[in-house]
This record gives sequence, structure tokens and C-alpha cells, in this order.
Amino acid sequence: MTVGSILATNLLSPVILAFALGVVTRLIKSEFRLPKDLYASLSIYLLLALGIKGGVELSHVSLAQFAGPAGVTLLLGCLTPITSYAVLRKLGRFDAANSAAIAAHYGSVSAVTFIAAQTFVTAMGERPEGYMPTLLTLLESPGIHIALAIGVLKTGPGRPVRETLHEVLTGRTMILLVGGLFVGLLMGEAQWHAVRPFFEGGFKGALTLLLLEMGIVAADRIGDLKKVGLFLGAFGIVMPLVHGALGVVLGVFAGLSAGGATMLGAMAASASYIAAPPAARMSLPTANPTFYLTAALAITFPFNVVAGIPVYYAIARAIHGG
Repeated sequence: MTVGSILATNLLSPVILAFALGVVTRLIKSEFRLPKDLYASLSIYLLLALGIKGGVELSHVSLAQFAGPAGVTLLLGCLTPITSYAVLRKLGRFDAANSAAIAAHYGSVSAVTFIAAQTFVTAMGERPEGYMPTLLTLLESPGIHIALAIGVLKTGPGRPVRETLHEVLTGRTMILLVGGLFVGLLMGEAQWHAVRPFFEGGFKGALTLLLLEMGIVAADRIGDLKKVGLFLGAFGIVMPLVHGALGVVLGVFAGLSAGGATMLGAMAASASYIAAPPAARMSLPTANPTFYLTAALAITFPFNVVAGIPVYYAIARAIHGG
């Protein structure tokens, strides 16, 4: 299967078409958007479903099988914020606060991108490792704190690190993912069957609705693209490709399947827009939100779900020899 055919398959998937519909909805100045409560409910459902299913699958895996992928995931959590900061500071000439704030977003992970990658590789006939949601939780936090620590050290003391750490670790994403993992791990396969129809039956439909809203949100920031400059626009595409390729290579090295390596690449390539923004705002108040929100939401997120994920899959298949 060629990269072109993979891209075509992705572009015609329900989640991508729903995202495109959301963008068009905003471009034609329609007032439609999902109610906030529905958007929040969809997010809760998807994150908890991910966590529980990941916990159930993790109960079947030995420590030896999991250690390698977990190790490379933590390595990515350290490398992605540091490389992002260095590129922004040295090549982009951003100040320390803005470089660190943007790097915090690119060091962390987008759960919606992860779900889109999972949906894509499954549609391609792959069977990614069931414990991938556990890797998602491992990658959620380190990148934020490494980047923010660099920013605080370079710009002077801001909000206490302990408060920022508490904010990130007790946020909705971490509570649902980590809590769901423990629920799934404790309940096991037998109890999973009782709730499986609910958590699996509506998963793709809920994701389609969520991507419709994400298209609207991304389109809302299109007007800010001219404010972020050409460099940050290029950064929002090139850096994900670099991190995504690195994630795929490390994933294959750690023993992940083509589907699993694709998902790890997509995680490494993604930019957080849920956990990272409030952490950056609290620890680095002088950083410009237009930079990090526009880059994450209007550039990197659409790029990954439309083109990035198929590219990471093509790289994974090429390495695996398929």
C-alpha cells in the first residue's frame, strides 16, 4: 500500500470528514457548534473508555513485554520538549518564556490525536498493543514539566512547581486515563464484558462528534495564523514529522507492532491543548497564548489527523518490511 492510498483512506474516514465539516461550518460563519456539556461528556466518555480498556489489556501483559515500550515512551517525554525548546530558542529566536511554553505543548500529548491514530490503524487492519493507553498516560506529564522547568529557570521564579504539578496530575485527562487504567486493571477481562458494549459500541461515533467540534475550534484560530509567523507555522509541521518518525523508530526498536509504533509516533508528534495551556499560563504568565494555542490547535492538530498519522504508519510499515 502506497503513502497516497493510505492518505486517501484516511481522508475519507468519518472522523476526518467530520473534522472537515467543522472547519467548513466555521468558514461559512454558521453559528452551529456542539453544546459545551455535550463536548465535555464526549471527552469524558472517550478518555474513560481508553483508560478502562487499556487497563484490561495491561492485565494480560507481563512486565518484560511492557518495559521496553514504557522506557522509550519516557525517553520521548524527555527528548521532545528539549528539542522543541532548542529549535524555538536557537532557530526561531523566541524568548525563553515563549520557547518553554510552546515546548511544553509539544512535549506533552494530544489524547484526541491518539484516539484518531488508534482508529486509523485499526481501520488499516492492524492490531496495536492493548496497553497503548498506558503509554499515553506516561507521555502526558513529563514533557510539560521539563519544558516549564527550563522556562522557570531561564526567566526567574513563577508559580511554585508543586502547584503546577498538582494542577496537571489532577486534571481531567490524567484522572480519567490513570483512574480508568486502574479500574480496568482491577476489574479484569470477566467484568469487562459487562460494560464492553457501552464503551466500545459508541466509541467511533463519539469520536466523530468530537472531531466535528475540533474542526470548529481549529477554524476559530485560523485568523491567528498570520500572527504566529512563518517560522512557527513551519515548526508546527516539521517538528511533528521529526518527533513522529523518532517515535516510530523507537517504538519498532522496543518491539511494538506497526500499529503500535504508528500510535507512539502520533503521540510523540502531537501537541497538547488540554493539560499544557493552563500549566503554561500559570508557570509562564509572560508567554503569549496566541503562539502556543495556534500552533497546537490550528497547525499541528489538523496536520496530524489529516496527513501525519498516515505518514507515520507508512514509516512503520516500511521498517517492518510490509
